[in-house]
Amino acid sequence: MFHLHEKISSGGIYIIAEMSANHAGQLEKAMEIVKAAKEAGADCLKIQTYTADTITIDCEAPCFQIHGGLWDGYNLHDLYEEAFTPWEWQPKIKEYCEKIGLDFLSTPFDFTAVDFLSGMNCEAYKIASFELVDIPLIEYAARLGKTMIISCGMGSKGEIQEALDACHRAGNDDVVLLKCCSEYPTNPTNLNLATLSDMQSFGVPLGLSDHSMGHMADVVAVAQGACVIEKHFCLSRNEKSQDSAFSMEPAEFKAMVKAVQEATLMRGKVQYGPTEAEAEEYKCRRSLFAVQDIPAGTILTNENVRSIRPYDGLPPKYLPQVLGKTAKVDIAFGTPLSWELVE
Repeated sequence: MFHLHEKISSGGIYIIAEMSANHAGQLEKAMEIVKAAKEAGADCLKIQTYTADTITIDCEAPCFQIHGGLWDGYNLHDLYEEAFTPWEWQPKIKEYCEKIGLDFLSTPFDFTAVDFLSGMNCEAYKIASFELVDIPLIEYAARLGKTMIISCGMGSKGEIQEALDACHRAGNDDVVLLKCCSEYPTNPTNLNLATLSDMQSFGVPLGLSDHSMGHMADVVAVAQGACVIEKHFCLSRNEKSQDSAFSMEPAEFKAMVKAVQEATLMRGKVQYGPTEAEAEEYKCRRSLFAVQDIPAGTILTNENVRSIRPYDGLPPKYLPQVLGKTAKVDIAFGTPLSWELVE
């Protein structure tokens, strides 16, 4: 069972730990990452399902070369050849996730990967930001009727809508959209988390796929309504891989989980008027009181009536109406005013 909707329907934040290339080509390390992610508070472990030949081609043309950023100088095929997660590992990783109580999720990058994951009985599919515009791939995965989690990095509003429409055409309305900036690592000034509020117009659950360092962005995203957080996860950034430079270590991830849980509690619900916790303090509001002994027949003035704490008398807004009226009875000093006392 994939627990995303169960978690968010109860008001929680669903936390995804992205392993990506941080296994550095070692199955044993991959399993250590799974265990560490669980211990750090993740709800789900995510991997990626591709080979260098399913995601690109082995070509030395200039457009296949990476310029700038973490992977400067790489040929795309060479990068993915180093970074991919062997497919024969993936059932083992999924089995271990299930054994220790983690959801399992993967990103397919072509039809063969979708078929492979379907054969593993995967219950959700992640679409990466770069594949947001691959409408045939999205529709193919959506036909399986499983939860679709779609990253929207670089996507225009129209492109995001096209991806949603592809899911709907496939008869799948179980979609989660993730705000994302496809910069690795992301400069905080490029996150534009205000977009999350606008994305509510899509009418589906929202989250953040976050490549920035630290967890401030995740706290802000939760405050903006995010109910899913995805972060890259590694055992140590000192153990170099293609993605380690922008990944969280276990202690950092654990701190992030705690912070977003606290942010969720702070976000709460729409609330006007006093909460239960404020009930006692509510009594300290101001109201109208007799601040002198006022004999019957005496005119009420600013000298004998004032707005003071606590909130036992008439609300202060009625002071203009009270002034100039006459005391019906003797009103003792410290008596809260009520309409029964004046005429």
